[in-house]
Amino acid sequence: MLTRRSVLAAAAVPKIKFQNAVDQPVLKKELFTSPVVIASIELMKSGSHYFVQVRSKDGAVGIADAHSSVMASAYPILLKRVKPTFVGKDARNLEDLQREVYLAQSNYKWQGLPFWVSHAVIEIAILDMLGKTVNKPLGALFGDVIRKTVPVYRASGNRGNSPEAEIAYLQQIVGETGAGAIKFRLGARMMYNDASTKRDLAMIPLTRKTFGDKFAIYADANGSYDVPMAIKIGRVMEEHKLGFFEEPVPFDYYDDTKAIADALKIPIALGEEEMSLRNFRRIIETGTAQVIQPDLLYFGGLIRSIKVARMAAAAGLDCTPHMSGGGLGFLYIAHFASVVPNVGAHQEYKGEDDNLPVHSDTSSLKSEKGMLTVPTGPGLGVTLGPDFLAKAKPVTV
Repeated sequence: MLTRRSVLAAAAVPKIKFQNAVDQPVLKKELFTSPVVIASIELMKSGSHYFVQVRSKDGAVGIADAHSSVMASAYPILLKRVKPTFVGKDARNLEDLQREVYLAQSNYKWQGLPFWVSHAVIEIAILDMLGKTVNKPLGALFGDVIRKTVPVYRASGNRGNSPEAEIAYLQQIVGETGAGAIKFRLGARMMYNDASTKRDLAMIPLTRKTFGDKFAIYADANGSYDVPMAIKIGRVMEEHKLGFFEEPVPFDYYDDTKAIADALKIPIALGEEEMSLRNFRRIIETGTAQVIQPDLLYFGGLIRSIKVARMAAAAGLDCTPHMSGGGLGFLYIAHFASVVPNVGAHQEYKGEDDNLPVHSDTSSLKSEKGMLTVPTGPGLGVTLGPDFLAKAKPVTV
């Protein structure tokens, strides 16, 4: 049975609005008065971190930190299938190049996490270079910067510990950052059992009792449930006024997710593993989820994710990006949130969980009283440590 919100999502929005959201340019090409030709793209490794360095023929340099755990396996795809399309091209045509690289060497048959993670780090390095070329922060390459600070939430990756131990950990990470929201894990990751269900039913009310009525609380099941159990858990979440219910069933069980969304009032969050613009449109149009969550690295970068945010906005939904891995993912989310109106109340922050040496002249890059200041320097607005860069070696195949 369809609920009012799913009917509205499916029927009330003219389909042309979704298509316009995808077709409308994201990068403001008018900022650039002359070509910015990409002279070289290098994949580098320093310690356990992979990063991409892009140079223009005029000497501008852009750097982006990769999703290093994925890149350790995916680097041949970056070097052989993604990089060649961009070298020698005008970076102002970045959106056209995304279409070109998708078709090159039949890469559309290869699309998935390794391909899009490779694409994302090259895109972000190019955007960093473009920002430095025109002396503008990353967000300003897409539109008017509307946020200089971003409210953050802290997420726990724990499962299987006692509710009391998890509460103590959540209190610790909130105390370290002043975050105004938390996210904790439910289920047993792609499955559930008696022990995990007992923990879930204890955790939900205990988090609300501990953090109070005004604190924002989210929960992520990572696809642990079937439909009946998801509805049961979701109703407990509703009773205790949690903010959203992420991935109640496996991420590609779209019909099951929609059945859960139709049965519950709590917003369903989805999109972390999604790779397709068309599938995001389907999720939004059909009311399958109410919080749309592209992962900026898994999904291929900021430009594609902004298109998703625009589709979500057409349906009146939030687009709160997912953060995978560590490194500079929190920074990419901050720049995304600086310019996208419908990002939701809080953005994920992992900046203090990583050993990447990074500095900004315009931001501490730390959560201060639950707020992260978005760097205002050109491009990403950050520099990597000189010792880190000096130790970097090119990655080849």
